[in-house]
Amino acid sequence: MWNLIKLMFLFILATVVHWAFASVFSYWGLSVNMILAFAIAFCAVLKPGFGYPAAFICGLFLDFFGAKLFGNNAFTFTVAACVVYTLSDRFDFDAVPPQMVTVFVLTFLVGALNSLLFLWFASTDMWPGFWSLAGGSLVTAVFSPVVFGLVRLLMGGGTFSRQG
Repeated sequence: MWNLIKLMFLFILATVVHWAFASVFSYWGLSVNMILAFAIAFCAVLKPGFGYPAAFICGLFLDFFGAKLFGNNAFTFTVAACVVYTLSDRFDFDAVPPQMVTVFVLTFLVGALNSLLFLWFASTDMWPGFWSLAGGSLVTAVFSPVVFGLVRLLMGGGTFSRQG
């Protein structure tokens, strides 16, 4: 029960951090997606039975604020979770460089996939622009070690954790 409370606390923290970063960095035209960094960290630290639902719920939360295509973020976050779990045997997510590279690449790919989904299913162009997406991915990647450290601090070693 305590692990579930900690996971819910991290989710609430992820939503607040996402809102704050998205608001601040929007002034510079950057598409920052901090809730995706939390979802990736959840998948790196938690067992698949807990990481996949956490990533899906993080994406679904963003979908509630979307105006056009419901479910696109839930889908793309779940795809990102699949990538993280596939890479987990090859990458050491305790080290900072793999965390940053994974978050940068997946943030960019999730943004591009979301744009494609909007184009295919809603017949609208939601492409934020290459520099906006690349810059936002870079900002998200720079702050990702803090996110990974926080998730590992609160969730590592418990029954939900891979090491637990």
